Amino acid sequence: MSTYSIPNMTDGVDNLLVDIATQLPSFIWALLLFVYGVVFLGGMGAQQNKVGYSDMPMWSLLSSLSILILCFIFSLKEGLINLEVLVIVFAITLLNSFWFYLSRGRNEK
Repeated sequence: MSTYSIPNMTDGVDNLLVDIATQLPSFIWALLLFVYGVVFLGGMGAQQNKVGYSDMPMWSLLSSLSILILCFIFSLKEGLINLEVLVIVFAITLLNSFWFYLSRGRNEK
């Protein structure tokens, strides 16, 4: 008896993701966390190398917007993402937008 059955890849990428998400429920959380981390750390590192400082609230907002858009795309296919995840990601994006709005930039006093 195998612990993981390989999904059918002939149906398309969306059905492949649904099959993986049903067999491994934490896959969507891990994928969203990975995208958030890549955008956040990659953007901050690139800005730090280019300008000499990094704007953490801006990159946090951009990375949360990227996972919000990804969640909206995932919500088009039934069984891929549930409403709890979508609400949590929306709340994180809202909190990051408030943080960005209330933060001062490097040249602001």
